[in-house]
Amino acid sequence: MNEELLPSQQIFGLHGEIIISLVIVFIIFIFSLIIFIKLKKADPLAKPKGILHLAEIGVEAIDNLVKGQMGWRFKNMGGYFLAIALFIFLSFIFGLTGLPSPMSYYMVPFTMALFTFILIHFNRAKYRKWGYFHAFIEPFAPFLPINLLSMWAPIISLSFRMFCNSLAGWAIMSIIYSALQSVSASIFAFLPAGLNTIFIAPFVTSWLHLYFDLFSSVIQTLVFIMLSMIFIAQEGPGDEEPAAVKAQA
Repeated sequence: MNEELLPSQQIFGLHGEIIISLVIVFIIFIFSLIIFIKLKKADPLAKPKGILHLAEIGVEAIDNLVKGQMGWRFKNMGGYFLAIALFIFLSFIFGLTGLPSPMSYYMVPFTMALFTFILIHFNRAKYRKWGYFHAFIEPFAPFLPINLLSMWAPIISLSFRMFCNSLAGWAIMSIIYSALQSVSASIFAFLPAGLNTIFIAPFVTSWLHLYFDLFSSVIQTLVFIMLSMIFIAQEGPGDEEPAAVKAQA
């Protein structure tokens, strides 16, 4: 593989993955701004078309997923999970461009997991009140050290799952690229050095990228948001949706 694909390369004194993550945030912002402008000009009685129709499908899918997994109390979190899902998905598939993927730099998936961790404890404090502190000594006081350690499990699990999958995909593709370049150099040895290494890899790796960059990115995005929804929702009450709320839906 080329040096440009190595994780954590420095660009302008910053990690390349950090710069790419800012680029992805900017892309999502521009995309959202375009949708907002088109939505303001659209006829509310007409069927949405083009990018508005695509946005409507995405918003409706996330809202239904949030309501089904988290319950009616968390129905307003659809926008948050849609933004997180877009960021994670674009971060994984950015490797297709040859630029560093943000998920191969641990601080990026750690930050994503940290958001979930904060929301878990925010909702625990919100719904349990002073029972938030009592939860650390359940079922008995001697369980305090165990509970203090286990509280970090979600952030470690979520962050390392994305980081390790991204890093493993990069490592496997690096080995495959290196092997195919060596094979190509042997077959086309009569060509100038450097030129004789590029003939075989594109025909093989393009199919592998469909899995390691595209399919894997969809799976990792779904796993992260689904687990985040479960972790956050379990801190809220499990009562049924009131009839008044159902009538308004």
